[in-house]
Amino acid sequence: MTIDSDPIPVTLRWAVRLLWAEAAVVGLIAVWLIWADLTATRTDLLAALLVTGFAIGAAVVLWALGRALLRRQAGARAPAIVLQLMLLPIGWFMIQAGLGWLGVPLMALGLGVGWLLVCPPTTRALGFQ
Repeated sequence: MTIDSDPIPVTLRWAVRLLWAEAAVVGLIAVWLIWADLTATRTDLLAALLVTGFAIGAAVVLWALGRALLRRQAGARAPAIVLQLMLLPIGWFMIQAGLGWLGVPLMALGLGVGWLLVCPPTTRALGFQ
């Protein structure tokens, strides 16, 4: 039995869990988009494939960033933060469109995961200090 002398901090573990949860949700959206593409009576095929491909790519990237952060690869932190900051304008436009019940939690998620990624225990675990 080995004992890890430098365990992964709770903040980093939660950031990874939330990134993986985001990946799972975006993956489910991608599955729904695939179903919608296949069952649509009329569609702009190129646009449908681009949106579906974007969703699949986003799910893969979120999952990969979570894995990289779990392995303490410091280079994964900046792209993960950027993706979390992208949730702010998305949430804002949802609020403006009358979907505040979804936009506000989305913005809170982006800010929360972003904070987890820059807080001191995570920063130390990734070797930035």
